[in-house]
Amino acid sequence: MIYVENLKKEFKKVIKDPGLKGSIKALFHPKKEIITAVDDISFHVPKGEILGFIGPNGAGKSTVIKMLTGILTPTSGECRINGKIPQNDRQNYVKEIGVVFGQRTQLWWDLPLTETYSVLKEIYEVEESAFKKRMAFLNEVLELDDFIKSPVRTLSLGQRMRADIAASLLHSPKVLFLDEPTIGLDVVVKDNIRNAITKINAEENTTVILTTHDISDIELLCKRIVMIDKGKNVFDGDLHELKTKYGQMRELTFETDTRDVKNVLSYKEHFGFADDDFSIEADGSLVKIRFNSAVVPVSEMLSYTLQKISVKDMSVKEADIEEIIRRLYKQGV
Repeated sequence: MIYVENLKKEFKKVIKDPGLKGSIKALFHPKKEIITAVDDISFHVPKGEILGFIGPNGAGKSTVIKMLTGILTPTSGECRINGKIPQNDRQNYVKEIGVVFGQRTQLWWDLPLTETYSVLKEIYEVEESAFKKRMAFLNEVLELDDFIKSPVRTLSLGQRMRADIAASLLHSPKVLFLDEPTIGLDVVVKDNIRNAITKINAEENTTVILTTHDISDIELLCKRIVMIDKGKNVFDGDLHELKTKYGQMRELTFETDTRDVKNVLSYKEHFGFADDDFSIEADGSLVKIRFNSAVVPVSEMLSYTLQKISVKDMSVKEADIEEIIRRLYKQGV
């Protein structure tokens, strides 16, 4: 469905010397520098997959999405969506994709949603019977009925986001690009939108590319992720593979009556942990320890702890995906 091969995007930046002299010089004899925003990125997305496309700010995510949607033209390399090159014949290409940007809206601010959708129906040339069927489905999945007759300017952020997703799906696109779809939303609304994305993907086999900084979005929606940083591929694989490769961190939590736990339990000195492989927090009787199980196995940590102090309750859990990604960037980029 989506094929990205050796994609590269360069921008020219004018370098200006300070002061008036520098401004005049830059005007007549500009000195330019080439900035590489995307550097030889490749990945494939099969039909019906929800792909998490992630990376830190400035990694090149937005530039890649803009090339995939046809807004920008690659400097070199190739991208094809459902056999089409996004920059060619854009009028027909955009009928096959839907795009949602978390901080921008495609809705008309003063129009009721019903009128906005009617306008989009004409733009995308959706037949009346197909439009009614589509709106019934979107009302069911995204629960639009409570505010569909309200002007967009009166909607809450969560309502507007659901309305934007509905607008992007009105023409039954084969590919949906979601850029931070849950940003700024409360927990309940986030869950509603995640459930809607899952249902749309399952029922219509819509291919989804999701960019997000919300780790819960990744864990709940995506089986596979592509990470980029400084314009380059960092990781491409499923979450299980990522956790296996970079998920050695564990969190040991226990409750104890022992005072001054940090001095009694000298983990770093006993096991030789590096700073990045170990941390300990004590809040009253509750103690929380993060440690790298590749350095010291869980069994040894438990044995040492129980030998040193009396423990009322104890639990061990895996590192969350945010911790894994942090360590991946630190080790691999």
